[in-house]
Amino acid sequence: MFKVGLLHTRVVLIFALPLAYSSTLVPVQTGSQLPATRPERTGYVETSRYEDVLEFLRAADAASPRIHLTSFGYSYEGRSLPLVVVGTVRDGRPESVLASGKTRVYIQADIHAGEVDGKEAMLALLRSIAAGEHSSWLESMVLLIAPIYNADGNECINLENRPGQNGPIGGMGQRANAQGYDLNRDYVKLEAPETRSVVALLNRYDPHVALDLHTTNGTHHAYYLTYEPPLHPGAAREIAGLLRDALLPAVTREIKGRYGWDLYYYGNVPGRQWRAERGWYASDHLARYGHNYIGLRNRFCILSESYAYLSFEERVRASQHFTEEVLNYVQLHADEIRQATADADQQSVVGEELALRAAYAKSLAAAEILMGDVTEERNPYTGAIMLRRLDVRKPEVMPVFGKFRAVESARAPRAYFIPAALERALERLQAHGIRSYRLERTTALRAERFRIASSVRAEEAYQGHNERTLTGKWQASDLTLPAGTVAVNVDQPLGRLAFLLLEPRSDDGFVTWNLLDETLDKTEFYPISRTFEELPVQR
Repeated sequence: MFKVGLLHTRVVLIFALPLAYSSTLVPVQTGSQLPATRPERTGYVETSRYEDVLEFLRAADAASPRIHLTSFGYSYEGRSLPLVVVGTVRDGRPESVLASGKTRVYIQADIHAGEVDGKEAMLALLRSIAAGEHSSWLESMVLLIAPIYNADGNECINLENRPGQNGPIGGMGQRANAQGYDLNRDYVKLEAPETRSVVALLNRYDPHVALDLHTTNGTHHAYYLTYEPPLHPGAAREIAGLLRDALLPAVTREIKGRYGWDLYYYGNVPGRQWRAERGWYASDHLARYGHNYIGLRNRFCILSESYAYLSFEERVRASQHFTEEVLNYVQLHADEIRQATADADQQSVVGEELALRAAYAKSLAAAEILMGDVTEERNPYTGAIMLRRLDVRKPEVMPVFGKFRAVESARAPRAYFIPAALERALERLQAHGIRSYRLERTTALRAERFRIASSVRAEEAYQGHNERTLTGKWQASDLTLPAGTVAVNVDQPLGRLAFLLLEPRSDDGFVTWNLLDETLDKTEFYPISRTFEELPVQR
């Protein structure tokens, strides 16, 4: 119920004042000036538009020789996607960044353009860097910051987007891109130009660490921010372990000590209609999610979720300070992080049992979860209910479902063989950066074919697709492969990803997203074969 009180009256008055704002300049220590962000100019009533972001980034580029503004691609509506390269490098080109030999950290915000906290936090962070702060970071790191990833969605400002979220009350963008796709479900199928752009960035700059900044509006809890490492059980264990055992606990302690904020692993407590057992449930393990996808590429990635029921200003601060503490940790452990990714790249998964399908794993011991509470406020411009976090903690001991276990797995083969006619699948493999080559001559070898027992497409469409599921069994066979057949050697840095994309029983691969549909309805065999034998030598 909406309660009228001094707090609400004061908030409405503050909200009403900044509508005729000016382009206030905030001086930086270098003697140059950077513009205030749009939230700062409007008392956190409004979020930055695309042109606001570009204006700010141009000013940052001019203010510091360590800040280089470039672009990593385009949105569906043709907006250039800005990338800010921060470091002691000549310029923002991938060649210059790679030549530095430093630990590369990619920070992405605004993939869901109603979740705008990270976008504003990254502008504030760039301003502090331009002012000479955090200079020690650049001794061991190069930062790659994409503050407005879903640029088209950001421009679809509507006061009714993200209902219940506590501002910005002047409206925010939409979740999907201009095609109607959720960009954080597109990392396998690569149908959005934004996703293709960011995967090209991963291939060209090869960041060791990534942060994906979001805002969550789920269960009412007491945490300022929640986070999540890659969850797919097929990801390299050493990388996931370093995140869970070292980096995230260290950052949590620092945040608690500096600001008094509680942080924890991302989760929700679903109702009985969703889960039979009450508990704290993580998001999902599927490769279509950015943090899981990057984990399957042998890289560190952290999903960050500021809490939607904090004020907009508080959420921006939470996202900024969490990012700062992650970067502080990476700076101190830069060599260890680079070595961990190099080791994962060198580790062959050929013959290793890898997960095809997964389910939640229940924690061995219950954990204390800090549940919280909210109060209702009204947006003064729409009358819609917004929720405001109350500073209360209601500890509840419950099981945690924060990891996933394989419920079906398979040994990774030495290679897959893809007919040259499967152009869509081959194009996607190339876009993902997975290495392949064409057989120069007809080749006979001992291999396996997957005999299809059933092929079912989901009745309801999801992200424009009716997801397909195959059942069947691999069978040994003597195959003769024609010249031009494409071979994908699994003994490569992206071998884990190649396995997930090409296995017919994968729960988030090319079969799932209908990339092979033109052949699956016409044959009893899956069109892609595999082998565990040594590959024949090609000239």
